[in-house]
Amino acid sequence: MENMQLAQRLRAFRKLKGMTQQELAKRTGISLAVLGAVERGNRTVDPDMLGMIAQTLGIEVRELTE
Repeated sequence: MENMQLAQRLRAFRKLKGMTQQELAKRTGISLAVLGAVERGNRTVDPDMLGMIAQTLGIEVRELTE
């Protein structure tokens, strides 16, 4: 999967849920710097991190990856 597509979907779902990057980072335990890099498409996401993000956003992993 292309990093930019994941980045766009992640940003869109986060905003749809009314969360800031800081809130999502705190709830997932992912550093703000890492989350920001993911949302910019500059960092890949391992399956565990992707699962934590999806769970925190209340969505399925496939919604971020398809």
